[in-house]
Amino acid sequence: ARAFRAAHGAEILADFARLLELPNVASDLPNIRANAEAIAERLRRRGATVEVLGLPDFPAAPPVVWGRLPADVPGGARRTLVLYVHYDGQPVDPARWTFPPWRPTLLTAALEAGGTERPFPAPGEPIDPEWRLYARSAGDDKAPLAALFAALDALAAAGVPRTADLVFFFEGEEEAGSPHLARYVDRYAERLAADAWLFLDGPAHQTGRPQLFFGVRGYAGFELTVYGALRQLHSGHYGNFAPNAVERLARLVASFEDGEGKVAIEGFYDSARPLGEAERRALAAIPAFEAALLDEVGLAAAEGGDERYSEAIARPALNARGIAGGGVGAAAVNAIPPEATASFDLRLVAGDDPDHMLDLVEAHVRRQGYHVVDREPTPEERRRHPLLARLVRRPGYPAVRTPIDSPASRLAVAAARAASPDGELVLLPTLGGSLPLYVFEERLGAPLVGVPIANHDDNQHAPDENLRLGNLWYGIDLLAAIVAAP
Repeated sequence: ARAFRAAHGAEILADFARLLELPNVASDLPNIRANAEAIAERLRRRGATVEVLGLPDFPAAPPVVWGRLPADVPGGARRTLVLYVHYDGQPVDPARWTFPPWRPTLLTAALEAGGTERPFPAPGEPIDPEWRLYARSAGDDKAPLAALFAALDALAAAGVPRTADLVFFFEGEEEAGSPHLARYVDRYAERLAADAWLFLDGPAHQTGRPQLFFGVRGYAGFELTVYGALRQLHSGHYGNFAPNAVERLARLVASFEDGEGKVAIEGFYDSARPLGEAERRALAAIPAFEAALLDEVGLAAAEGGDERYSEAIARPALNARGIAGGGVGAAAVNAIPPEATASFDLRLVAGDDPDHMLDLVEAHVRRQGYHVVDREPTPEERRRHPLLARLVRRPGYPAVRTPIDSPASRLAVAAARAASPDGELVLLPTLGGSLPLYVFEERLGAPLVGVPIANHDDNQHAPDENLRLGNLWYGIDLLAAIVAAP
């Protein structure tokens, strides 16, 4: 793989750039379908059987690219692996980008490091791994597609057999919340049977080391509104008489945490499944990087004090996404706000049921003395209950976690060590982010391993998304090692 990419780096980049030129927002169905066809054609050229799948009952659902490429090793396949990639990207505001988001632009280094634009290399020209390619989805999540195509080409050119039957499942609406994912999995479950699923998404570790993750956090959300008077009241005439909804909400929000980084909701941590011994060893082996991370993001201290980052994200979390009530700045008026709303997300770990966690939140609000409703209260309810709150649930999905010492995990670890420039890895029992991977675990029963390749500073979901080319080279090596693993 390394010899192939050294000889064909310019061609790999040129083909990647052609793929990045296709706008890929999930709601843009014509372009999403063009992306699916372009990816399908690249798989067909490499010998795969490919179909662009849809849902007859949901014709507007972005298609899934499904493919199969049998092993060509004597004696037959050692295993069947499903490779997951999503080919859609986040929406863009071109005015906030330095370069047009769908005009791939090559720089000599990251913009923040003084990188300057340069032409794409000519065939045979050496490629600096510190070069950065700027475009929407360069890191999240078309990079694994480019790495996969190059890895398959490298093995074919060297005559190295593929030891695994490969199944490809490339989704077109992950960034839109995967609303049709469960339907796709149910409809095409027979085509997706495998010994393991490898999820090619996400970044390398903040230290720059290659990373594997063996679980993702689940998700749930809610919005909480508290009420005062039926209408806005003059703060001079009614101050000290009419309760202020913003002040009440602030106290209620503050009651959710203990002031030292821990959630104070009764039972919030009780259902979390403890980490095993192998997971704890993996966490202990992660190099310390917290001081550098604090400096990078401009913080004096972490919320949990000296707690390690990897330990913190192994717990369920509650996050206040925003608070609205009254006005500030030019919108401020001398009045008592009649209502205020806060929006929250919950990040769940293995063992946490989303509905149960929202039940705990509601019970906590009731313990603070509030009468809780799930809809807009009537004027009579507002007159009857001194403390009144509306809690609107945003149900989510559970977390998943594969044992770090399972056969699928060991296969991925061995391949990543072979591909890593120095053999050093970060093994993360649970990724901080949330993905609906429970769909695959519940319906297909196969273990799941996350195999990210993008650089951690790729501006994922943000303007000026980019990919460090050294990370693409690692991805090529990694996928070649996985596909040809003994």
